[in-house]
Amino acid sequence: MKRFENKVCLVTGAGSGIGAATSVAFAKEGAIIIAADINEDAAKETAGKIKKDKGKAIFIKVNIAQHSEVKKMVALAVKRFGQLDCAVNCAGIAGKHTLAVHEYPEDDWVNMININLIGTYYCVKEQVKQMLQNGGGNIVNVSSAAGLIAQPFNSPYAASKFGVVGLTRTAAKEYATQNIRINAVCPTAIETPMIMHGRRKLAFNPEALEAAKNYQAMKRMGQPEEVADVILWLCSNESSFITGHAMPVDGGAFA
Repeated sequence: MKRFENKVCLVTGAGSGIGAATSVAFAKEGAIIIAADINEDAAKETAGKIKKDKGKAIFIKVNIAQHSEVKKMVALAVKRFGQLDCAVNCAGIAGKHTLAVHEYPEDDWVNMININLIGTYYCVKEQVKQMLQNGGGNIVNVSSAAGLIAQPFNSPYAASKFGVVGLTRTAAKEYATQNIRINAVCPTAIETPMIMHGRRKLAFNPEALEAAKNYQAMKRMGQPEEVADVILWLCSNESSFITGHAMPVDGGAFA
């Protein structure tokens, strides 16, 4: 029997990168996937790939910074499938500036907090409500290495990801006796569209790409599938005594 046979799994940020890889990995292990993303076409593509491989998936457009949309997302999962067993909160942004704190535009700073931190809070809040009715479940929040150590010249991203770790650890303690485990993963440089084509544009900057590779002891970028493997483990019975953990997925960077 597959590890997540007929388990209902909600993944935000499912349209690309780690979220897409996680959705596909869960489906291969028998899970029913709700692929959620602000980019509806991307979410649809992920769900379509799963169904093409004989898996079960639906998609939904959601802006996690809007509490009402998050409520609808969780309600859809329950309406269609009757429960929510696992949730992976991967949706987020990396920002578009490389600026010191005093230079960073206030609107952009606040927007990143609203999406990365408050949006994740909305997700955890609504997911926990349903899991309490289920009798338990597993949640994994996608933070970052920038949620564990400083990331100069991108202060809102670091602040938001530190916040995700704090939310994860606090919520894990609050629900530990109610059969709900809540953990986080903290990746370093992973080869995703956000990293390769976002703020740092590593795909177009060979020197920056090489520096990103060299930051890891393994001297390479991580792959989304490698993060997905860790997320699945944290949601599985194999990690049944682990909650409140912020796990680096870092190629030895923090060793």
